[in-house]
Amino acid sequence: MSMHIPFDNTYAGLPERFFARVAPTRVRSPRLVRVNAPWRPSFGLDPRWLVSEAGVAALAGNHVAETAELIATAYAGHQFGAFVPQARGRPRDPPRRARRPRRRTPRSPAQRGGADAFSRGGDGRAALGPVLREYVVSEAMAALGIPTTRALAAVATGGDGASEEEVPGAIPARVAASHIRGGHLPVPRRARGRGRPAGARRPCHRAALPDAACAERPYLALLDGVIHAQGQPDRAMMLVGFVHGVMNTDNMAIAGETIDYGPCAFLDAYDPAAVFSSIDHYGRYAYFRQPAIGQWNLARLAECLLPLIADDTDAAVALATESLDAYPSHFERAYQGGLRRKLGLLTECEGDVALARELLEAMRASGADFTLTFRGLSEAPCGGEDDDGVRRLFADPPAYDAWAARWRRRLAQEPTDAATRRSAMLAANPAFIPRNHRVEAMISAAVDDDDFAPFHELVAVLSRPFDDQPDFAHYANPPAAHERVLRTFCGT
Repeated sequence: MSMHIPFDNTYAGLPERFFARVAPTRVRSPRLVRVNAPWRPSFGLDPRWLVSEAGVAALAGNHVAETAELIATAYAGHQFGAFVPQARGRPRDPPRRARRPRRRTPRSPAQRGGADAFSRGGDGRAALGPVLREYVVSEAMAALGIPTTRALAAVATGGDGASEEEVPGAIPARVAASHIRGGHLPVPRRARGRGRPAGARRPCHRAALPDAACAERPYLALLDGVIHAQGQPDRAMMLVGFVHGVMNTDNMAIAGETIDYGPCAFLDAYDPAAVFSSIDHYGRYAYFRQPAIGQWNLARLAECLLPLIADDTDAAVALATESLDAYPSHFERAYQGGLRRKLGLLTECEGDVALARELLEAMRASGADFTLTFRGLSEAPCGGEDDDGVRRLFADPPAYDAWAARWRRRLAQEPTDAATRRSAMLAANPAFIPRNHRVEAMISAAVDDDDFAPFHELVAVLSRPFDDQPDFAHYANPPAAHERVLRTFCGT
């Protein structure tokens, strides 16, 4: 069975200093773990072909479509605040994994498979555990309504995933509106020493959002578009307690989709200073710092575009600064609106933000679970027995009682009835998130026992995060003390 794949290889039309042409490293015995059914028709792919031996060979890189131009893209990045001229393939926690060849189309797939010119000593292969984590978390984020790259498929390779440890290997196929990251844009300037604006224009044209090219200042419009797009996942992931873990500039997709699910984690007990990543030694990417880091990353992107925004440097800086200065207020307004929805406040009143902050502080002081507290509030606006489940989450129940009394006085000012408010709150407060201990247990079953049933079940549960699922209610439970995950790893 053969299949024509209509690739649009726009990035391969750039000068070759932006990428290296590569052939994937063949794998020993590829085995399909899962195909993401909703995405199959998006590329004109026959579902029967994708799960066939030929389709799995293509996903694994053992077969290359005639229309494909496989490339490994060069990109730079600010990693933990320091500029790295070649961010690709930097070894982290073992087993190592380099970024793999990408194909760019509108909402395009990419897959990874072997060493390339940017691997910097890594073998370019992925381990099974990180591949399954990326599949689970990216699909959960999508179900939560957060702009994200998506999983197309996961394929076990039948061989080692890294040269340093004997671990099963795998290959992910990722789907994105664009695989261009913030780190792609510094390459033409840095790679040529001082750099010339003409060199930077080429990837900008490929990266530009649709309306930017027609604007009076297209590269300022590009910056504004990225700022607007990036704000959506930044605030949305805060509202579900997500900690990215490694918000380097090379992990910022200009299309505004969350990308790179390495040392990520979700809050259990609410702690604004929570850090999970094993390589974030100073808490740069702690939960509460993520909005400021988002703006910092955007400022580094703006620096790359300054020569293109205006010929006069001072004018370019002024224009870019004006755009960047708007980010915090836009973010805060949208984030505050999200908090109101989580509390069932469908109208806006003075004091709402303070009320929300008081709850978060009480949760922090009592170690209350982030997800269960807000989900429980959806059932507790009237008080009485409905409150018991939420009160038990607080080490200091009277602190919750005092806050809840103020909350109910505020709810009394709402024009909506209780049923409407409950439905709105249930739609804003998920019951199910990728609990860190559940993700680790799923990975252990697959890696240690070749048991993928927990993986498939977890994917299914997380595809309906806002629905009550009585048969899987235990997936909503926080970890026991011995199950808590305190450190997460890049897997690269």
